[in-house]
Amino acid sequence: MEAVQIINARIATDKQVIENGSVLIDKGRIYAIKREAPEITGETIIIDGEGKLLIPGMIDVHIHGANGYDMMDGTTRSIQEVSKTSAATGCTSFLATSVTSDLETLLRMIDKVKQVAGHEEGAMIAGIHAEGPYLNVKRKGMQNEAHLRHPDLSEMGLIIERADSLLKMVTIAPELPGGMELVSFLHKKGIVIAIAHSDATYEEAKEAFRLGASHITHCFNGMRPIHHRDPGLIVAAMEEQKVSLQAIVDNVHLHPAIVRLMHRVKGPDGIVLVTDALQAMGLGDGEYVFGGHQVTVRNGIAQLMDGTLASSTVTMNEALKNTVTLGIPLQDAVRMASTTPADVLGLTNKGRIAEGADADLVLLDDQFEVEWTMIGGKMIFKRESDGNHR
Repeated sequence: MEAVQIINARIATDKQVIENGSVLIDKGRIYAIKREAPEITGETIIIDGEGKLLIPGMIDVHIHGANGYDMMDGTTRSIQEVSKTSAATGCTSFLATSVTSDLETLLRMIDKVKQVAGHEEGAMIAGIHAEGPYLNVKRKGMQNEAHLRHPDLSEMGLIIERADSLLKMVTIAPELPGGMELVSFLHKKGIVIAIAHSDATYEEAKEAFRLGASHITHCFNGMRPIHHRDPGLIVAAMEEQKVSLQAIVDNVHLHPAIVRLMHRVKGPDGIVLVTDALQAMGLGDGEYVFGGHQVTVRNGIAQLMDGTLASSTVTMNEALKNTVTLGIPLQDAVRMASTTPADVLGLTNKGRIAEGADADLVLLDDQFEVEWTMIGGKMIFKRESDGNHR
């Protein structure tokens, strides 16, 4: 593999934004970062950043579908379409995320993800995120009530065995019967335990955190709200330094003031930007079937017939733009989209522009549109001059 040099870029590193910087890539990893373009020697591919923003590849730990494809539909094509669409929106790694279903459907989804992993046509599969089925019907949101059930260690053991090492995150409601036992079980397996679709009290949440839960799925949505005499899960999570919070910054799921509050309390190292996207991402308004429900998307907002929000249509680059527009510093927003999710998943070589890190990089224009996406030093998406992509 030839060495690659990216010149004339605004580089967002962990510590600063370097103007007119240069990144040297060798064997798929970042070899050096310079404040100016060094002398070019040997066989080197030169890429002009044209003064645009170079960020670490974004990592989406919560995505269900894209471009008309739902990853629960039992096909490898759906997984590949999400991979390709994710890459086109600046995402270089993602967790294939399930919704609540019967066991057979979930296992079939796991099998298809396993078949695609290592052969992705776009963004890399970092693992699987099982959202459910052990969720509280009281806070079910769009989750299908017909398949919600109490935690079952035997069933979860079968799911883990089927997924091999790919199961990275499980979202549960720990207050359900058997919930705390499941938290301990998953923690011993090294799986990230997230909480959502939960009616957990403050005290129940604290116990779950003590046992190993460390993440909150789509914070504020699908959970007991904050009350001054009943602070609940959200306040408990905000008090715990080790607990990170997902944020869907689509100008629908969270009020701008709430996003700023989350940032003020947790900082960029405690917030993870996600899409929580359904198959409407990339297609827009229309009628869809998701999680066994009829979903209508109007003006980019996905809802069930009763008005319940049903996932999102936002992309990672849009979420990044929205976050900055709300007043979050650019460098912090980039950490929330790239570095923090990498840290949550233990991907120490991803989510950062640093010497030795994987060359997973994205170039954005001043409107946060993706110019190109690179994974391991290889260009996998590039926008054409007419705005189309290849």
